Amino acid sequence: MAASTASTAVAGCATSSTCLNARIHPSTTSFTLPIKTPQKPLHITQSKNPISEIISTGKSSSDSDADSVISFDGDDKPREECGVVGIYGDAEASRLCYLALHALQHRGQEGAGIVSVLDNVLHSVTGVGLVSEVFSESKLDKLPGDMAIGHVRYSTAGASMLKNVQPFVAGYRFGSVGVAHNGNLVNYQALREELEENGSIFNTSSDTEVVLHLIAISKARPFFLRIVEACEKLEGAYSMVFLTEDKLVAVRDPFGFRPLVMGRRSNGAVVFASETCALDLIEATYEREVYPGEVIVVDKDGVQSVCLMPHFEPKSCIFEHIYFALPNSVVFGRSVYESRRKFGEILATESPVDCDVVIAVPDSGVVAALGYAAKAGVAFQQGLIRSHYVGRTFIEPSQKIRDFGVKLKLSPVRAVLEGKRVVVVDDSIVRGTTSSKIVRLIKEAGAKEVHMRISSPPIIASCYYGVDTPSPGELISNRMSVEEIREFIGCDSLAFLPIDSLKGMLGGDATSFCYACFSGKYPVEPTGKVKRVGDFLDDGLSGSMESIDGGWLSENRSKEEGVKSSA
Repeated sequence: MAASTASTAVAGCATSSTCLNARIHPSTTSFTLPIKTPQKPLHITQSKNPISEIISTGKSSSDSDADSVISFDGDDKPREECGVVGIYGDAEASRLCYLALHALQHRGQEGAGIVSVLDNVLHSVTGVGLVSEVFSESKLDKLPGDMAIGHVRYSTAGASMLKNVQPFVAGYRFGSVGVAHNGNLVNYQALREELEENGSIFNTSSDTEVVLHLIAISKARPFFLRIVEACEKLEGAYSMVFLTEDKLVAVRDPFGFRPLVMGRRSNGAVVFASETCALDLIEATYEREVYPGEVIVVDKDGVQSVCLMPHFEPKSCIFEHIYFALPNSVVFGRSVYESRRKFGEILATESPVDCDVVIAVPDSGVVAALGYAAKAGVAFQQGLIRSHYVGRTFIEPSQKIRDFGVKLKLSPVRAVLEGKRVVVVDDSIVRGTTSSKIVRLIKEAGAKEVHMRISSPPIIASCYYGVDTPSPGELISNRMSVEEIREFIGCDSLAFLPIDSLKGMLGGDATSFCYACFSGKYPVEPTGKVKRVGDFLDDGLSGSMESIDGGWLSENRSKEEGVKSSA
């Protein structure tokens, strides 16, 4: 059943009359969602998700040839950890969800899942790998119904990843609920400890499971008020979609750290997704963002909106425009393509250099390189060719190959580079190890000079809002000057996008973005333990499994490691 086109969506939560505090006014709402209080029987959830059943797939890491197989990722980049999608009112909801997840595959390649609902039963299929590897025609046949939510995940390696694949599904005394989450809760550990002291049992290390427990113990009515009450206790970044027996609910944190948009198909089906590129693929028309602090409820009565809580000034993640999102997406109301093109133009204006050719580190540096080349009046060419057919693991020959991880993915074009003064545009430098290998690769192809231009300011601090970044001590810009970095990576000149110029380009919206990774000033301070996901990975060559430390690291130990790394 398609959702009604009638909607009470607010134009901005901060001043909307629909704002409420569920704990103070649990029975007061100013919109038309009917309140239903009868208890439901506990439905059987047909699920293969981590909470109800942990299933290992694939070969064990103890296979005899494991030493010759390396985890591969050729980019030394921050990682966006998740992408989410939700669909209501389409008979092919799960298949549309599957296609939307394809469009969001860049936001996570390690795990994927879809939950649908039919006849008050939630059906779930989750697995490890790419969307095309997890789902098949027979798997999608097990996901009936006209409502579905989906999730793609970037995660760590090993068993800790297998049990954290979303969406999660849980049963409680009034029914079942599924959830897919993009973001990171900075008070996760404190909430978990409080819940465990009161008898809650956790099956995963995911902060998303905390949300399910908070919903289950809430006494608020109707269901969406349980979500409101749960989210009032959360701190950090969360863009989430929930699925119940009869409702699809979307919610975004009060700061709006991570993106979440709403669209509609021609048949009236309502779609939520992390990026507009997912709407485009399934022919849904973009309507608007889910506002920071907003809860949107979609059911047979239509679309209703309520403000989660009076929210602060938005602090949307600027890295969505620098690196994470696809260029064809509109994120936080801005074209990602136009933002990156302007970043390149600023670099050409403020950090010019005599050159013969402009190239990009594909794929994320391409649009900024086009902007740089156009502004500088120099030809843009493909000096590096990226292989899109390299898997996440690769068997390395016994005789080691220098810069093996980078060479697997990037191949220099000698005809473009030989004897030339080359400007190389990349989106960011994290540890600097990959950049040094790229510079060496280009010089070995005969380049006369290599000038690096980076379309972001220097990254000096970790992100705690749903982005996988190393500890501060491993961030090269946190412990070296620009000149020291230039010497380390071996280029002839190096320039970053000045943060003041970045803010100037954003104009009046500049204060609505989060720059914590560039400044170390956090809109929401992390407390207790902070997440450590990817700081043991470097150019696809994984460190020892012991270094994962369960995916979490105490804050003081992280600082100690930063000191060691700087020594």
